[in-house]
Amino acid sequence: MADGLRQSIGKHRTLLERDRELRALDSALSDLCDPVDGVVRARRGGLLALAGSAGLGKTTLMVEARARAKALGCTVLSGKGGEKEQELAFRVVRQLVQPTLATMGETERRDLLGSWYDVVATALGLEAEDTGRMPDPIGVRDGLDWVMTRLAVAEAPVVLLLDDMHWADVESLSWLASFAPRAEDLPLLIVVAYRPDELPPEAAAFHTLAERHGTRPYNLAPLTAAGVTRIVRDELGEGAEDQFCDECWTVTGGSPFEAVELAARLGERHVRGEKDDLPVMRDLASAVKGAGLIERLHRLGPATVRFAWAAAVLGTSISPELAATIAVIGTEEAAEAIERLRAARFLADGSGPQGGLQFVHPLIATAVYRSIPSSLRVGMHNAAAEAIRATGLQPTIAARHLLEVPCENNHEAVECLRQAAREYLRAGAPEAARRVLTRALQEPPLPQERAALFYELGCSTFLIEPAATVNHLRSALAEPGVDADLRASIVYRLTQALAHTDRMAEASSVAANEAQQATNPRIRLRMQADQFVWSACRADEPDSPARSRTLARLAERLTGRGLEERYILGLRAWDAMVRGESKRTALGCAEQALRGGLSWSDENRGFEVPVSVAMVFMYCDQPRLAEELFTRGVAECEQRGWRGSHLALGHTLFGYIRYRRGCLAEAEELAQEGLRIADKVEGAVPAQWFAIGILIQTLLARGRTDDARRLADIYHYGETVPNAVIYPDPRTVYAELLLSEGRRSEAASLLSGVGDWLDSRAWRNPAWCPWQLNLASAVALTEPERAVSLAQDAVKRARDFGAASAIGQALHTQAEVTGGPEALDLHAEAVGYLECSPASYELARALVSHGAALCRNGQLQEAADQLYRGLEGAVHCGAEALANRAREELTAAGLRPLPLRDAQTDTLTAHERKAAEMVSQGHPIAVAAKELSITEQAMKRLLSSAYRKIGTDATGLARALKTFPRPLP
Repeated sequence: MADGLRQSIGKHRTLLERDRELRALDSALSDLCDPVDGVVRARRGGLLALAGSAGLGKTTLMVEARARAKALGCTVLSGKGGEKEQELAFRVVRQLVQPTLATMGETERRDLLGSWYDVVATALGLEAEDTGRMPDPIGVRDGLDWVMTRLAVAEAPVVLLLDDMHWADVESLSWLASFAPRAEDLPLLIVVAYRPDELPPEAAAFHTLAERHGTRPYNLAPLTAAGVTRIVRDELGEGAEDQFCDECWTVTGGSPFEAVELAARLGERHVRGEKDDLPVMRDLASAVKGAGLIERLHRLGPATVRFAWAAAVLGTSISPELAATIAVIGTEEAAEAIERLRAARFLADGSGPQGGLQFVHPLIATAVYRSIPSSLRVGMHNAAAEAIRATGLQPTIAARHLLEVPCENNHEAVECLRQAAREYLRAGAPEAARRVLTRALQEPPLPQERAALFYELGCSTFLIEPAATVNHLRSALAEPGVDADLRASIVYRLTQALAHTDRMAEASSVAANEAQQATNPRIRLRMQADQFVWSACRADEPDSPARSRTLARLAERLTGRGLEERYILGLRAWDAMVRGESKRTALGCAEQALRGGLSWSDENRGFEVPVSVAMVFMYCDQPRLAEELFTRGVAECEQRGWRGSHLALGHTLFGYIRYRRGCLAEAEELAQEGLRIADKVEGAVPAQWFAIGILIQTLLARGRTDDARRLADIYHYGETVPNAVIYPDPRTVYAELLLSEGRRSEAASLLSGVGDWLDSRAWRNPAWCPWQLNLASAVALTEPERAVSLAQDAVKRARDFGAASAIGQALHTQAEVTGGPEALDLHAEAVGYLECSPASYELARALVSHGAALCRNGQLQEAADQLYRGLEGAVHCGAEALANRAREELTAAGLRPLPLRDAQTDTLTAHERKAAEMVSQGHPIAVAAKELSITEQAMKRLLSSAYRKIGTDATGLARALKTFPRPLP
């Protein structure tokens, strides 16, 4: 016998010809556990994949893995796919986690799950407190990552055993594919077994994981003739003849399952293993699988057959009571049937925490299920659904059986399927919800329920197939007599789905038509708000000024009494800002919109308006308030389990606020996180556009042009123009990249097109899109007069808007393109305005430019002060290229760069706090300076530092100081 032909798996049987796999298992366990002086210390884990067709011993290897892991002191968690239970979302995940959760008290469970409790509760089979919460799939996966990480650390070292993963539910497979790479950094080993040829198309990510993660999967081979001979002789004795054993190998094909079953049957018949026993052996071999197996089952009697059929219908973890009910046999008959099926090696005791029964091998379960006459099988599934509902089990379990039953116009079935869909949506499993709702429509439902059912179906497909959502919701609207509030919810979701499929014009048109038809004033106002949202998002809106006029007239009559009015006022605030109207107008509407609250997670409202209101404060030089609104809004989305596009955009725009404040390192980190999340979400293209543009701007500000170019090339940024309005405007951002690369003419051409587009919409605010400033820079060398004219117009527009940062940035560009001594006053004015704003990076740029201009005009003392201040600002912002320019200018002027004078901190000094408080109370700067015994210039610098640290201009200073931390004594 070859070395390694047999390896012990326990006292009952030996494991043959699996040396390679066992060595891999031992190696993985060794990496996971490091015994020192008898104490197991967790190290690092990973993934071990076992692949092979049915009957090759994958489950036996998993049993051995459990034994060896237990022997090393590991915590073992296990799960197993089921052929008839693939529709049950997160079933395998529940098998992994529920046994551990069952040993905990309620307090301990909540401590383990933490803030993720309501997000993952339904997915784990727990009762969520907030039953209205519908987390997205990414949110649930992130929550499950948290739970498994906590378990891995708390119970280290941990081994996950996942068998028959070709039959696992898609949701569990998706989670595993995303989580498994983390195992390398945790005291966690994941062992998976599956049939590669039977993986469903939805398991592509899992297949990629198993094929490419570390070593390739260990593909199990059939036993050799020597291996089958060993099995036969272990059962019949060493006297079994070679010819007999070889024939056993031939008829079993080297399948360990078939060889073991055949040997057991031969032993029961007391076959000696001689040549004359070959006919008997072949007869017994035919009864191990297929028709012979079913014939053997029928010999056990009708009641036993019915019980076996019922067990096959139930799948895995078979409840004897439910099986008896479905088989329509009494308790005593059921007990007798169980004993017969155990003796005949059809059934065995279940290994899971729920106990019960299970088939000895999946091949037996499959054969028994397929042997049930089709009409009877349907009836048994129907009986199973009724029995499950009667026992109070989860509707998802009953729904699994209803999917196998023909439509019967059964209202109770419809209600069960709808309940199951709601549970699936609470579990973050929209695909499972779609399956059961589609079946509910086919039942069919009562006429008065059809619209609501179409709406629920449309909501279930929104994240996975928005185009299908459009069709379902149009069908819902076509139903007669739809309730007004339901109709409004249908219309909103329809417009949202149209927008997500890049059909902005249709979205706006649907809302406009609905607003005209609505008789309820509140609903009409809501529809108008939706129309304004999607019209403003259209890059090709035909008459933007007309919409703005209509919106302004409507907003004038509103006071913000209800949510609908607040949404209109929020839209008016945004429109006033992009049009470049007075910031007082924009802030006034934004303040009114916020007074009654704007939720970021209202499923029937969306978060476009709340986000826009928050961004208005940023553009109006109150970024601290914008950050507070984003912090609360992102937390609200996270609590709901919304961690897809919502979270991607939240992180990204928060990064944009930090960029505008000059916190470039944080801005880069936030934008990268937003892009990372957006990349994970199917169809999250708008979120990607936002993140890429902001990240490119941040990289350019930090002087990393090559990194910005690589990012643009990876995502083909600049090659296409999105149909939706994105900010910062993608073409303007790409032109900035071209300018930094010295490609001025290309940038100028692009920016001219942006200007034509924005002017046609009457969007004139350079704070929102500085296309004129960039175009002025692009043509300054070739068309200096045009450059000055562009900059002057931008300055006028910025003054009309009134934000100090916008005015200062525009004056800075005007000074740059003007040049010469006459530009010095413009530089000084730019610095003065930016000192009154929270824009740290723009102030640093203006200071360095002013200092350089002073140097060129021989005013070295004044130049040194501005350059030193600009250098400090650039370093604090993380703008490496700007800091280098400042050092070069100092060196060229014969000045030595000094150490930084101010420590980098966001904390106000006592003097800064006092100065800010006096100004916020209405004291003129001269009076406040006298009170503090400092010059007016020193007072202005104290205030400038306070504005930048707090994140506001003078307008928002009083409110910001109420919550800003006081300096330590």
